[in-house]
Formats: sequence, C-alpha cells, structure tokens
Amino acid sequence: MTDHQPEEKTSFIAEARRAQILKAAIDTLDEIGFSNVSLAKIAKKAGISTALISYHFKDKNDLMDHALFALVQESTAYVLNKTQTSASPLDRLRAYITASLAYQGTHPKQYAALLEIVFHSRTPDNVPYYKIDDDEEEPVAAELRSILQEGQAAGQFGSFNVSVMVNVIRGAIGEFLFNQHAAAHLDLETYTNELLAIVENAVRVR
Repeated sequence: MTDHQPEEKTSFIAEARRAQILKAAIDTLDEIGFSNVSLAKIAKKAGISTALISYHFKDKNDLMDHALFALVQESTAYVLNKTQTSASPLDRLRAYITASLAYQGTHPKQYAALLEIVFHSRTPDNVPYYKIDDDEEEPVAAELRSILQEGQAAGQFGSFNVSVMVNVIRGAIGEFLFNQHAAAHLDLETYTNELLAIVENAVRVR
C-alpha cells in the first residue's frame, strides 16, 4: 500500500493541475472568445507558467479538445442524471427540458465556452467542428429520442416524426442563451414553463 502512495499522489496532483488549466481555459473563452485565446492568456488566468500548460497539453488545439470533452461530459451527466431518475416518458421529457435549460442558466460560462470551441475549432483537415458528420448521435440527443419513442410505444404520446421533434426541442433549448434578445427579455423560469407547455401540447395524444 505504501509503495503506491507516491504514484497516487503524483497522479492526483496532475489531475488537479489539469482541472485548474481547463477551468482557466473555460473562463478565458467566456471572457475573450476563441480567436483571442492563447496559452499565455490561459496561463495568466490560472496563475501558472505557459510551460506548465505545455507539459499537460500538446498545444492550444489539444487543450481546446480536452475542454470540449469535459464540457460535454459535464452537461450530459447533468441532464441524464435528471431524466434517468424519472418514471414515465412524460416525466422524463419534462425533466429533460427543465434540466437542459437549468444547466444553461446555471453554467453560462461553460455553455459559452462550449459554443466558442464548437464554432471556431477545426480538425487537422480544416473542417469546422460544427460541420463534422458524426454517425454516432450525441448521448443527450439519443436520450431525448428514446424518451419520445418510449412515450409513443406506451401510448402516452401521439403520432409525430420523432427526428423532427428531437430537432424542435433541442433547437428551442439551445436558443435560450444563443439568442441574446430572448435571454434579455425572458427569465429562465418563464422560458422553461412556456416551452414545457408547448412541447407537452405538441406530443399529446389527440
């Protein structure tokens, strides 16, 4: 047991340092945007040297990729934790919408950083991340699809195109913070309640 302690301590310190760097990267993205971000500015925000960031991440692109992965993991876990503890498809749908909007409202920096990376990062082949054709559906989109399909199978939801409904609901959720005019004139609770009412009416058995 004692033999493993130095290695475990080193690993813990390294993970803590990486988490510190990722947080600084997210804060910097939120403040000045992707185009203005540099390792030097992130290092300044974290209160460390640029060389220390380079020890943990190959370059800016590598750091942005890790930040994106962490952001997606965090937001996905937040939403799925709410939906998977709900019983009926309708309860799960309500939980999905409420949790998705709640995450945006309580984590504006993280959401802004995620958008900055997705819309400005590019692959080695110069393809923007938002244009990447990924055959595997995002876990949160797959969860919403599953909820809608189960609701239809159980007779709780009416007949509609599930793919269209997934896009409509996710689009309305994403629009809250993406559309600054809407966010400025509607509080999160009002937007959430109105969207819940609209969606419940749309999926209802007729």
